[in-house]
Amino acid sequence: MKKIIIKGIAITAALAMTGCSDSFLEEKKNYDNVNTDIYNYYSGCNGRVNDIYSWCLPAYSDQSWQYPSMGNADICSKSTEEYAGFSNFVNPDIELTSTGSGTSVPDYFMNQSNNIQASVYGRIRNINDCIAGIEGGSLSQEEKNEFLGQVYFFRAWCYYNLVKWYGGVPLVKEVLEPVEGNYTARSSAKECIEFMCSDLDKAAKLLAAKTMDGGWGGSDWGKITTGTCLALKGRILLMWCSPLFNRSNDQQRWTDAYKTMKAELDSINACGYGLYFTGDGINGSDFAAMFSQSGINTEAVFVTLFNNIVGSGLDTQKNNYWESKIRPSNTGGSGKTPSEMMVNLFPMSDGKLPENADTYGSYTLLERSDSAYDENYAFVNRDPRFYRTFAVPGFRWAYNGDASEKLSYYPSDGKNYELWNYVWYTSTNDAGNVESSAHYGADGLYNSTCGVYVRKKSDDLDVNSSPLYQYEPTSTYGAAPFFSAAQQIELRYAEVLLNLAEVACGAGDLDYAVECLQYIRLRAGYTADNNYGLQSNLNSNQAACMSAILYERMIEFAYEGKRFDDCRRWMLYDGGATLPSGAPDTWKLTGWGGNTCTWLGVKPLNGQRRETMLWRTADEFGVGTDTYDGDPLKNETRCAAVDLRKELKPQLDSLVNWYSKHLTLKINKGDAYDSQKNEEYMNFRPKYYFLGLSYGAMQSNKDIQQTIGWEDPTRSGAMGTFDPLN
Repeated sequence: MKKIIIKGIAITAALAMTGCSDSFLEEKKNYDNVNTDIYNYYSGCNGRVNDIYSWCLPAYSDQSWQYPSMGNADICSKSTEEYAGFSNFVNPDIELTSTGSGTSVPDYFMNQSNNIQASVYGRIRNINDCIAGIEGGSLSQEEKNEFLGQVYFFRAWCYYNLVKWYGGVPLVKEVLEPVEGNYTARSSAKECIEFMCSDLDKAAKLLAAKTMDGGWGGSDWGKITTGTCLALKGRILLMWCSPLFNRSNDQQRWTDAYKTMKAELDSINACGYGLYFTGDGINGSDFAAMFSQSGINTEAVFVTLFNNIVGSGLDTQKNNYWESKIRPSNTGGSGKTPSEMMVNLFPMSDGKLPENADTYGSYTLLERSDSAYDENYAFVNRDPRFYRTFAVPGFRWAYNGDASEKLSYYPSDGKNYELWNYVWYTSTNDAGNVESSAHYGADGLYNSTCGVYVRKKSDDLDVNSSPLYQYEPTSTYGAAPFFSAAQQIELRYAEVLLNLAEVACGAGDLDYAVECLQYIRLRAGYTADNNYGLQSNLNSNQAACMSAILYERMIEFAYEGKRFDDCRRWMLYDGGATLPSGAPDTWKLTGWGGNTCTWLGVKPLNGQRRETMLWRTADEFGVGTDTYDGDPLKNETRCAAVDLRKELKPQLDSLVNWYSKHLTLKINKGDAYDSQKNEEYMNFRPKYYFLGLSYGAMQSNKDIQQTIGWEDPTRSGAMGTFDPLN
């Protein structure tokens, strides 16, 4: 039987390469079916490498075999504090299986076996073919280096997105013919880590001449650089140090990673990367502005570029639809609803956790704020990033457009748009029922409203006066009205620093770890006056320091698709206390006191649940009607909406006063109830820390070993034998 590990469409058909565009952003043609002559021409190689980009770059998408999570309410983000509603990873009523029955484990290992571009290893085969073609071509060595460096990076990127899920995987390093008998077994995790790092070291060296003097310029900006390679290598080394792979807390791993990553930071900086600063930063505006850059962006170490071209079937159209997905429905969007837990866990304005963080038993080693926290007014005295991550009733959220052309029931001038997403009910029973979704939103939001909106990564008109999107509310090209060219940043410079902070902490250099945290907090808006909102013992308490780093990651990267990987790396669902069936003693967590959650002072996510929150009209105003203008407050005068360009305190005081007279906080059901209306709680099973191969992948690869903890359908359901920790 042919094995999917080596299966792929043979690349033999000829394709003329004359007239090939050199534009990095616009080039979207498919050059998989090519003859080797293209590798003798710069334009031919450029087109071939652009095709590798098109299949490997992250995109606006849910978690899949090809794309990492990027902040949507997908299977990853809905397994964290960010969103309510059980994903299959944390649903207590579902256990994922590899047997072909029940709910199947996600297949990030194979995907489609008969399509090279929709197959995980088909994509790797495509990269290997490109490497061989470039090496065998007649370009100058300098030109070969330029292309090979980019392609070696993407091979490591593809393997990283396998190894983080499965541990050791088959390492296919060259083009194998798709014939029976060609088979590659799973390599150890250590071999995979070394192979990825080797590819990235090679890529970094090959690209140094082109990118170590400020990076790519002009239309080439956004391509892989030496800094991109070393930053991904740092992420991989951090993963290898983390409890998921490092159960004994081997100090040598931390020390080696720290030494390497610290030494390579200068090379990353030399490629033009750094924290995005403008020098203004009012109320977190720099934090917001980094996501709405159209050109060179120092924050964007690994980035996917988009354009705002609109058309039907245009080859050059490549839009980012995040803006449409987060904007409220009365602007033509759909909106994303964060959990109450995530809203409540954001820091206060002094940088400390809210006092109600104890409700979740979270980060008990970190100090609580001196500022009182009232969930009824969750927007008061918060970290500047709070206002750029969430939107609640009474905040300005301007955009360049006018929804009234489509939404005649709510004239909406985008330049003056104010979000008033409070709700009303038509019966008092619904108003008090946490399961009721029969609410109606103000200002034409009607029955499509979120109590809190995710605002993160918005191209806010008050931050960027030259928006990156084309706004077409009556467009025939799809429901999304914001056709955006906003960059999607997969790996930010802030992550480079926080990855370095984490390995520094693990290696025992707490002073350097704290310096990295301080720099992140500086961009957020804190100053040295209060030690950037950090407590004083982080330099002397390793557990508290590590806890502070993980907390900072949760806040800094909220709704960017990073939290789930951190939760897995640190085994935050149960602290590593339970082993899957068949796991050897070497899987026991012997470092960190045998439980990462206890060591960090973090309550395990298992056993917790997440709700949602909204603000409804106060009881004294009665109920409304089920019409667009059925708002009980329609005759009440609103206060001015909060404008983040201005001083916050007087505006927030005014909004609190208005809330106190007109609105009531309501906590609604987020995670599910059972059939008896009992609350259910997150349950991430121990075997999910490393995924098993799906039924389809096992049937197509009957010689391959299944992961420990998962059943092997090709061996009569016997438990898997492959150890992903080796």
